[in-house]
Amino acid sequence: MYRVPKIATLMLAGMLFTMAAFSQKVKVTEGDLSALKGEKIINTQFTYDNMSVGKFPKEADYVKQKTDDLNKKTPGRGDTWAKSWVADREGRFEPKFNELLSKASGMDAGTHKDAKYTLIFHTTSTEPGFNVGVMRKSASVDGEALLVETADPSKVIARIKVDNAPGNAFWGNDWDTGERLQESYATAGRGIGRVIDKQVN
Repeated sequence: MYRVPKIATLMLAGMLFTMAAFSQKVKVTEGDLSALKGEKIINTQFTYDNMSVGKFPKEADYVKQKTDDLNKKTPGRGDTWAKSWVADREGRFEPKFNELLSKASGMDAGTHKDAKYTLIFHTTSTEPGFNVGVMRKSASVDGEALLVETADPSKVIARIKVDNAPGNAFWGNDWDTGERLQESYATAGRGIGRVIDKQVN
């Protein structure tokens, strides 16, 4: 009696969620990663300067419109969202990136100021995506990772380009923007980690 409705619900959910076809591309565009051979830890840093968001060339314009729209619906909701938009970077995106980078590369990635090398991940473009139940669009991020000497960041060892790192949760259960983008950073970290593992091990 209960199995049919459950199965039907799952099938319907799968049909309603329009899944975009993403194909992340991770490529070393300059230098090589052989310097990491034998290294056990890697320091990571993140930058978001001059980042475009969706159709907005400037992040500030996106944040203002989103904040204003949400505040019109519920006073104060937009302001709360704007704080989370920034706080999620350190609280969710960066830890997830480091977690997957560590698993894929075999190195311990995170705040290691004593590490010989630092990976600086600069997000150049963010697609927040959306999920309104019957329609959805997955999130994604583009970025560039610079491998530099921790003692002298001006010495760039390698550049890694990341295009279209997708982010969506299982069965589309990603109503929150932060949840979607967290998975994008996980994908980016894993992709870079795999490239490192392939070139170093």
